[in-house]
Amino acid sequence: MLLKIINAKKTLELGVFTGYSLLTTALALQNDGKITAIDTDRDAYETGLPLIRNAGVEHKINFINSNALSVLDEMLTKHDGMELFDFAFVDAHKPNYIHYHERLMKLVKIGGIIAYDNTLWHGSVAVDEEEVPEIFGDGRRAIMDFNTYLASDLRIEISQISIGDGVTLCRRIR
Repeated sequence: MLLKIINAKKTLELGVFTGYSLLTTALALQNDGKITAIDTDRDAYETGLPLIRNAGVEHKINFINSNALSVLDEMLTKHDGMELFDFAFVDAHKPNYIHYHERLMKLVKIGGIIAYDNTLWHGSVAVDEEEVPEIFGDGRRAIMDFNTYLASDLRIEISQISIGDGVTLCRRIR
């Protein structure tokens, strides 16, 4: 629905996993919409590929099997005259969220939206550290730092949505 509301035509996805969000995005876009999907794990992408093909939306997807930061940096060097993205979805390496954000602020157009997944980190961001299972520790710190970072970024408007493991929507205003 969100993609239809903003009439997204060009989107970016960092971290594809099994392709669920990729399929959802592809279905929401018009037939000429395009998604650049970046992930280091081609096998994970191929897990969802039969469903993407069955839905008839494979033609909308440009999958890049690579590290997201490298691809984003390459996009930025070729940025001059490049059409900016309307929407980006990020569900990749959590300690890099701040680094992704800085690059996406140059690649997503003003008025565009960036969605970050897992920003509640199993609810651990809302409890005292001694209550957090050790397994959530490193990711928790990275997400907490990222959430604090977003809260002070004057280039965006943010909305934390408490669905699933938390999604933060950022609307670029500058």
